[in-house]
Amino acid sequence: MPDPTRFQGKVAIVTGAARGIGAACARRFASEGGSVLCVDLLEEVKDFAASIGGVGLCLSVAERGAGERIAQAALTAFGRIDILVNNAGVGGSKRLELSSDELIDRIIDIDLSAMLRVTRDVMAHMTRPGGRIVNVSSLFGLVGYPGTTAYSAAKGGVAHFTRQLAGELAPEGILVNAVAPGVVATSMTEDFLKNERYQRLMVQPTPVGRVGTPEEQAAVICFLASDEASFVAGAVIPTDGGYTAARHLPND
Repeated sequence: MPDPTRFQGKVAIVTGAARGIGAACARRFASEGGSVLCVDLLEEVKDFAASIGGVGLCLSVAERGAGERIAQAALTAFGRIDILVNNAGVGGSKRLELSSDELIDRIIDIDLSAMLRVTRDVMAHMTRPGGRIVNVSSLFGLVGYPGTTAYSAAKGGVAHFTRQLAGELAPEGILVNAVAPGVVATSMTEDFLKNERYQRLMVQPTPVGRVGTPEEQAAVICFLASDEASFVAGAVIPTDGGYTAARHLPND
C-alpha cells in the first residue's frame, strides 16, 4: 500500500509523464507526499500534472538544452530536486537492414543520448547526499529480440549507462538504478498486443502469464527512488514477469 509520507518534502522529476509508466510514477509520487514536475512532449501533460497537484512542462527531452530547462522548472516550482526518473522514450524500431539513418538517429537520440544530456544537466542541481536517479531501460536492453535493433541497442546502452553513472555518483550520495520492463499495457504496446504472433512470442512465454501494468512498474521505480533503497546502486531490475529468467513454451 502507498505510504502517504514516503516522499514528503521530496521533489521528483518524471519524463514521459503524460501517459503510461511515467504517469503512473508521477501519480504514485504525488500520492506518497512528493512534489512532481511532469515532463512530456504531449500538451496534455499540463492537465495531468494539475490533476495530481504537480507542475507540467511540455517539451521534448531531445531538444538541446532540455535538461537545464527541466532543472530550472523544478527549481522555480519547488526549490530543490531530489529524484529524476528518466522514462521518456520511443519505439518503432525495425530490423537493421530496414532502418533508415533517420530512424536510427531518432531512436538512439531520444532513448539514449537525450537521457545522458538531461541527466547531466539535472544531476548538477540534485540533493547530495540523498539524490536518486532511476532510468527506464527495457527487457530488450537485456536480451535480444529480432527486429528491434536500434531500440535494443539504445536500451542496452541505458542499462550500462546506469551501472557506469552509479559508480561515479554513489560516492557523492546520489544512487542510480534502473528497471527493465517487459510487456506492459501502454499506448506504445497497444497495437502489438492485438497481434497473435506477438502474444505467442512475448506474452505467453512470460512465467507470470500476463501483461504487466504501469502501476506495477511505478511501484518498483518508486522503491528505487525512496530511502528504503539506500544500499542499492547500479542495479538494473528486470520488471518483466520473469521473462528473462525462464521463458515458457507458447501455447499450441
